[in-house]
Amino acid sequence: MNQIKAIERVNETELSQGILDYDQSWHYEYRNQAYIFIGGLHKELTEADVLTVFSQYGVPVDLKLVRDREHGESRGFAYLKYEDQRSTVLAVDNLNGATIAGRRIKVDHALYEPRDDDWEYREAVKEELNNDKIVITSERQLPYQKNDKDQWNRNQEDDELVDPMSRQ
Repeated sequence: MNQIKAIERVNETELSQGILDYDQSWHYEYRNQAYIFIGGLHKELTEADVLTVFSQYGVPVDLKLVRDREHGESRGFAYLKYEDQRSTVLAVDNLNGATIAGRRIKVDHALYEPRDDDWEYREAVKEELNNDKIVITSERQLPYQKNDKDQWNRNQEDDELVDPMSRQ
């Protein structure tokens, strides 16, 4: 809780001092790192849940929801990588201290490097996300889903997202 408040204080100080230049912001130190740390997650949240919340600030390209090795249940924290590092600033500024599933979460920049032994985990996550029709990609294709022929088809549930003026 203290770390959440510390990040909030730093952000408020920057705002009150009128710091507008990115190279003068505390975020500048993390300019070469596109990972964020997410802590305080409810243990029943899945990778898909985390992606749903955090994709509003950018395109996620990697997610590591840390799990107990014996039982496979979530340990309540994750590392998420965005396609564009600027999305990390948006996520940290807007989601740090937010309440998700009844828990106040911490979101901060992270100096995280994936380990080589995470390969099996990443394959299992890809399989789970594919079963849920969620695709992590560098190209945003939200109102579409992949079918068996590797073609993108419009999802009927997302008709309200389609531009009514576009030709179909």
